[in-house]
Amino acid sequence: MKVEIWSDVMCPFCYIGKRRFEKALDQLPGKENIEVIWKSFQLNPDLKTDPTKNVNQYLSEVKGMSMERAEQLNQQVTEMAAGEGLHYELDKAIIANSMNAHRFSHFALSKNKQDEAEEQLFKAYFTEGKNTDDINILINLGKSIGLDETELRKVLESDRYIEDVRMDIYESQQLGVRGVPFFVFNRKYAVSGAQETPVFLQNLEKSFGEWKQEHPAAGLQVQEGAVCRPDGECD
Repeated sequence: MKVEIWSDVMCPFCYIGKRRFEKALDQLPGKENIEVIWKSFQLNPDLKTDPTKNVNQYLSEVKGMSMERAEQLNQQVTEMAAGEGLHYELDKAIIANSMNAHRFSHFALSKNKQDEAEEQLFKAYFTEGKNTDDINILINLGKSIGLDETELRKVLESDRYIEDVRMDIYESQQLGVRGVPFFVFNRKYAVSGAQETPVFLQNLEKSFGEWKQEHPAAGLQVQEGAVCRPDGECD
């Protein structure tokens, strides 16, 4: 069963939502049958990357609030993240356009490494203060999860996966996504926002239960013959 997650690297609630979802998934019997796919969403597609500006400054400018108020809001988010075992350093987070990060994620998906890629992106942005729009930084993140450096560089230095990112965004618009994180379960149920773990578990159990009914395990039709068994008996 598929769970699709629309998110953006610069969204602090997306990392928190990831952790809460993961805790729910760990409690689900049969979790090995769940396929998680990360979908691209850009909160500010026109954003210009500015390594000299941190999240507090960005929030102050975009929302028209004082730096003090911006710092207070980010402190609240930092405390929420800490409750899920995440360490945020928002005063170091670099304001960066997320298109390259999303392209990196799509490449990782093609190599069955997307969840690891998303984890590294969030950690780089929220904890390590790295510029997630910088190709060299993305290549280093890719190397850390076993992606081929040469192949990844060719991708990031080209226009590869731009249309895939845009298609994800278009698809989110068709689904009525107004903000991220946004979790879609088996294209039947959705959870908007970094809800508490029990909410995710409830939706996982409901959607997975229905999915199993729609996709019953096919039993093998066995034609019996002479065999040897582990107990040493042969007949």
